[in-house]
Amino acid sequence: MELTYEKIVDAVRKRFKDTDVSNVPGTLAYQFNVEGKGQGIFYVEIKDGKLSVEPYEYYDRNAILIIKGSDLIKLINGKLDPVMAFTANKLKVEGDIGAALELIKFLK
Repeated sequence: MELTYEKIVDAVRKRFKDTDVSNVPGTLAYQFNVEGKGQGIFYVEIKDGKLSVEPYEYYDRNAILIIKGSDLIKLINGKLDPVMAFTANKLKVEGDIGAALELIKFLK
């Protein structure tokens, strides 16, 4: 299967579709900068108890997560541990690392 930007955004949408974020106060926003195959930028926003994934840049974000498309797919499918990915430099975080950990909680 050819890994495209659209497939990556779709996979992330599906992964977070039924995630309960009703107890997250305020707004948390994450921009994903996907590198390599399927490269592009999209964001995940948690606001007013709803999570949305949109194919745009997010300027007022808490953190930017930089990752290869193939590693992101492994991450959301539970085949790559987020902490291991960060330690192995497969996942880079710019901005609020604490906020990034909040998002990673929902992947467990």
